[in-house]
Amino acid sequence: MHSNLLAVLFALASALTIAWGTVVRHRIAEEAPADGSLKGSPFWNAISRPLWWAGTGTALLGYGLQVVALAFGTLLVVQPILVLSLMFTLPLAARYDGRRISGHELFWAGVLTVGVTVLVMLGRPLPGDPQPPLERWLPALAVGVVVLVSLERFAQRQIRREKALLLGIVTGALFGYVAVLSKAFVDIFVHGGVWAIITNWETYGLIIGATLGTIVQQYSFNAGALKNSLPAMTISEPVVAFSLGYLVLGEKFQVSTVSGWLFMAVAFLAMLAATVVLSRRGVS
Repeated sequence: MHSNLLAVLFALASALTIAWGTVVRHRIAEEAPADGSLKGSPFWNAISRPLWWAGTGTALLGYGLQVVALAFGTLLVVQPILVLSLMFTLPLAARYDGRRISGHELFWAGVLTVGVTVLVMLGRPLPGDPQPPLERWLPALAVGVVVLVSLERFAQRQIRREKALLLGIVTGALFGYVAVLSKAFVDIFVHGGVWAIITNWETYGLIIGATLGTIVQQYSFNAGALKNSLPAMTISEPVVAFSLGYLVLGEKFQVSTVSGWLFMAVAFLAMLAATVVLSRRGVS
């Protein structure tokens, strides 16, 4: 059943739950020392705390809602809506910090909302092939492995701010792949059931990508302030997901005029700009 309305509603619910999980896990990561030992590592310190599991459980619930949204709509509809998780992160983080949201933040929140609305309403994305042949996936997977492993290795040699930024890019890109594989996973389950899930490579690619994304995300949170990692994380995910949605799944926007594409480009750039501003100002 294809319904962009239901996809939007479930994506909004996903964005809200992901936002809370993100704020909680970052607060824990900021308090976690890293002394070089296994038990002193950011990930070990995080998972040893019950609150981290509560935040992670909420994030997993958000991911489940994202999968449901993808069952009803296209990747090009769901991904822009998920960017709005930042708008939910802002008031939650402000409450944790005991401060009020400024007028400047409200302005950019409005810009973000308008940008997302234009992409969804004007673009009216058409579904593609959620289960493309492996041959179409191989170049995207090969490029992703080379680029992301190189970025991660380079990030480990940087100081805190640059390290958090680069690991944020890697995290967002991994979850961009996860988003596309989730779309394939949903289609496989709907048409083939449990046995099809077990026997298709997309399931295992999804598990590996989500696991790596969660681990790298925790390290990016620990590397520096959330304002350093969250913008890169929030932007790189839709950029990678959009690119894979077009190139691998074959999803398309229903825009045929130059002026229409111009509006879409402006809306997309406005969304990215608002994401950077809000994530840097809203969380520290």
